[in-house]
Amino acid sequence: MKAKRVYDLPTRVFHWLFATLFVVAFTIGNTVDDESLLFSYHMLAGLTLFFLVAWRLVWGVIGTTHARFSDFPLHPRELASYLKGLLSRDHKLWSGHNPASSWAAVAMMSCAVGLGITGYLMASGLAGEDLEEVHELLANGFLVIVLLHLAGIVLHTSKHRDPIWKSMVNGEKQHLPDDSQPVKARRISGVFFLVLTLAFAGYLLQNFNSDARELNLFGSQLHLSEAEEAEDEDEHESDDYHHHDDD
Repeated sequence: MKAKRVYDLPTRVFHWLFATLFVVAFTIGNTVDDESLLFSYHMLAGLTLFFLVAWRLVWGVIGTTHARFSDFPLHPRELASYLKGLLSRDHKLWSGHNPASSWAAVAMMSCAVGLGITGYLMASGLAGEDLEEVHELLANGFLVIVLLHLAGIVLHTSKHRDPIWKSMVNGEKQHLPDDSQPVKARRISGVFFLVLTLAFAGYLLQNFNSDARELNLFGSQLHLSEAEEAEDEDEHESDDYHHHDDD
């Protein structure tokens, strides 16, 4: 059976950048002490992840067939039918995202947006420490979805002898419905989005003051350290000020 292209290059670029940035941000955030300079790069990775989702939302409207959100089978009945098929020999063939991967994609991108917003609010000082619990809940929820997604890929591949993970490497699938049509590669768009994301990451690094652990983001000053640490520094400066007044 001849393989057909189902995923364009921008979709695959997004997939691997999205996975890499999440792993980097989550690993640093959970293994590095927040007093370390390296912890700030957890936040830089998170901001880049948010930017990545922003352009994916645009591509989800103007991209090729299976990149569009309108192609995602998100009806609960379709998800139930797909999950039932994982436990039997009969299963429906999907040209693009199957129901499980569609729900996983939407959930992971939603978590990424929530993490970006809560992270920004904490770093800008517009929100209190209570938001940190929401941020951590979103991060842990993100991890659970990732693990379920990986488990689903392994189960599907082993049960149906259909290595669907390869489609995010070369963009092609072999086991497809008879009426499935190949999509355009969109290589130029893929390279453009890759360069655009790298340029944004470069902008963040260029405007990050590692000594003060502050980021100038389009005129907004963000403190890329834990809120408690920032408060301790403010209290220390205040104590020094009052001490000089007493002298």
